[in-house]
Amino acid sequence: MASDRAPVPLRTVFHEELEQLRMQVELMGVRVDQNLERMREVLDHGEEGGTFTAAMAADDEIDAMHVSLMERCYDLLNREAPMAGDLRYLVSVVRILSEFERVGDLALRVIKLGPDMEELAACGPAWDIVRTLADIAVDHYRTALRAWATQDLTLATELVEHRPELTTIQERLLAELRRLDGPDAVSLAMDLFVAGQAADRIADHAAVIGARLRYLLTGEAGHLSAEVR
Repeated sequence: MASDRAPVPLRTVFHEELEQLRMQVELMGVRVDQNLERMREVLDHGEEGGTFTAAMAADDEIDAMHVSLMERCYDLLNREAPMAGDLRYLVSVVRILSEFERVGDLALRVIKLGPDMEELAACGPAWDIVRTLADIAVDHYRTALRAWATQDLTLATELVEHRPELTTIQERLLAELRRLDGPDAVSLAMDLFVAGQAADRIADHAAVIGARLRYLLTGEAGHLSAEVR
């Protein structure tokens, strides 16, 4: 018996797939955010309660999601041959997925310092600066994640045009690292520098997400120049 249900237009199905893709990208971003929170837990309390193990497992999940969603994008590109806005959307998703994945790697880089956190926390002003950088970076990333989830042009613009000015803070960190002394000064300075640089890069990646989202929402190619770091 023939069905009375009208067939769903192919483009409608395609746009439903794009919406599912958007939500899956958001989920990956949430997984990255969870590791950023673990990063802050390690900075506050060191490696305890299985934080490192949980972070490693989460990073494996993030990597798998990255590969799976990239393959999904390529499949849609090949199968649908999208034009104009749909093509811009898929190309932008590919870029944003890479930014999320890199943020996750940077969070893990800091989490791996967990066994030395007690010694690092005893480094006075240098440690305080690293904690400040980490908080700024996480806040900036969360703005980027919220902008993606809501497809909010205002938030995307804020990320690009109001990037946190971290150069001065980084200079202060370097000055404090030079003041460290003692037999472990070099090792501690290197670890603190790694953590500070990771935070700085997380904020950069968040700004790139904003720039790409602004291009996606407006179609103005000039916005892509803001992706250059």
